[in-house]
Amino acid sequence: MSAASHPSQLIDQFGRRVDYIRLSITDRCDFRCVYCMGEDMTFLPRAEVLSLEECARLVRTFVSLGVSRVRITGGEPLVRKNALSLFEDIGRLPGLRELTMTTNGSQLERYARALKQAGLSRINISVDSLDPERFHNITRVGDLDKVMRGIQAAKEAGFTRIRLNTVLMHGINEDETIPLVEFAIQQRLDIAFIEEMPLGAVDHDRASTYVSNQATLKLLQSHFTLHNSTESTSGPAHYWRIADTGTRIGFISPHSHNFCEACNRVRITCKGELYLCLGQENKVDLLPLLRENPKDDEPLRAAIIDSMRIKPKGHDFDLRRREPAVIRFMSHTGG
Repeated sequence: MSAASHPSQLIDQFGRRVDYIRLSITDRCDFRCVYCMGEDMTFLPRAEVLSLEECARLVRTFVSLGVSRVRITGGEPLVRKNALSLFEDIGRLPGLRELTMTTNGSQLERYARALKQAGLSRINISVDSLDPERFHNITRVGDLDKVMRGIQAAKEAGFTRIRLNTVLMHGINEDETIPLVEFAIQQRLDIAFIEEMPLGAVDHDRASTYVSNQATLKLLQSHFTLHNSTESTSGPAHYWRIADTGTRIGFISPHSHNFCEACNRVRITCKGELYLCLGQENKVDLLPLLRENPKDDEPLRAAIIDSMRIKPKGHDFDLRRREPAVIRFMSHTGG
């Protein structure tokens, strides 16, 4: 059955077609990245978290409503016990064109080959520094060498178009912009620079560490020959190709370039909360519907379709605010 067999029923009040979901399967992570979560986190009790069977049921329901792309996120998805079984359940669903994952790379050495066999299409790996000490400081606990072995394992497993995700922060890792791109070229990877988002309270002043992607692009254009590209991976990244290489540089710019006019995605937290926008609080709680109707998907389908009415026009990120735009951490919403 092709994706065309599941015509989209998810169109919001602004005429945008939702065909992409990002599903967090855990709020837990083996790193504590400074822009993603607090140093001392309190994680959710197991009973409040979607079971893997409920995760699979959600994916099947969204695909039946016309969603063709699914990204699995966390926290760190691969620290979830038996996470591989979810990929095996949904990896080759009729109508699902692409199953992808965002990871910190720490578990890829162990799981990359099995994930490929299960039907995972692409992987995004968060890497904010190539210096082991700095990497440890940014992640608070991370081992860069372990992540590098994970990247190699993903390549050996046959994944192509692996993308590094990097959050540049002034005074922290901004000076690694060029080395990170050179590393991506050497390893035949893509790389995306993501402007830090004002989600959750962190232990640094985001206004002082903010690095605009406009400035990053200008710097890179002084070192590389870049060609503007119309390529898309269905997310908000705008890509440039580096001449004479296979590497693309993506820019995800929630501050300097609001990409909301073409938003095609929604997010589901590990608690089953359907967030219609990363930067707003509009949500629908799907977990009660799953548990109150274990054999009947119609209430779930109806709630998802009805949620399109409250999908907002866009986020409202403003670094001049003292408080974060949204109190919940990125690890709660899903990376």
